[in-house]
Amino acid sequence: MTNNGKRVAWVTGGGSGIGESAAEFLAADGWTVVVSGRRKPELDRVVAKIAGKGGKAEAIVLDVSNRDDVNKAAETIVARHGRIDLLVNSAGINLPKRSWEDFDLDGWDKVVDINLNGVLYCMHAVLPTMRKQKDGCIINVASWAGRHVSKMTGPAYTTTKHAVLALTQSFNMDECVNGLRACCFSPGEVATPILKLRPVPPSEAEQAKMLQPEDCGRTIAFVASLPPRVCINEILISPTHNRGFIATPKSND
Repeated sequence: MTNNGKRVAWVTGGGSGIGESAAEFLAADGWTVVVSGRRKPELDRVVAKIAGKGGKAEAIVLDVSNRDDVNKAAETIVARHGRIDLLVNSAGINLPKRSWEDFDLDGWDKVVDINLNGVLYCMHAVLPTMRKQKDGCIINVASWAGRHVSKMTGPAYTTTKHAVLALTQSFNMDECVNGLRACCFSPGEVATPILKLRPVPPSEAEQAKMLQPEDCGRTIAFVASLPPRVCINEILISPTHNRGFIATPKSND
């Protein structure tokens, strides 16, 4: 997975949370990292932080739900670097109004557009380059809710994350013959900014017991470091103190 030692990673949702941490760990491992996301100031902050540690990073402002812009981003990366070795699909959202009682169809469409369509658009955009290379790795960030239906995350989020798992498995079935591989990375609760969108955000004490972004970033970098003969099809990871296994106050449902 080298081109004179150069490895190029594209990390969506790279301006915060899991994506930001993945970008940092990949850069520390010597990857040239392209982070994308909707907020330029956050992307610039991540690029500066990586550069300050001696890493190589750049940013592309992008809304993954826009198919044309996704294709342009992939084309830009290939034009600049000649290759894309790794795609980390970390862009994702959820909404405060997420239960059957209060979610609306506009909210449903927004979650599906980013959490599912955006993942597919990015995978499809890198596919020609990876096929040409006969090498490439994709890591799709799903969720514990992609394996276990959760009332807490709501129908839209849960459905899209289940779909990402199926999408990842389907990719491996078809593209393994081309030397390509994908991993569905499904973390339980992670202390990231998305928690602020919950109807009842977890307390600081609760968040301290959750997975931290660096736990996820380190794991993603590990998967990316493995030789091309290895496909980690799925990772299901959770906090040791897994609130899904423990009775929680009704206010956190």
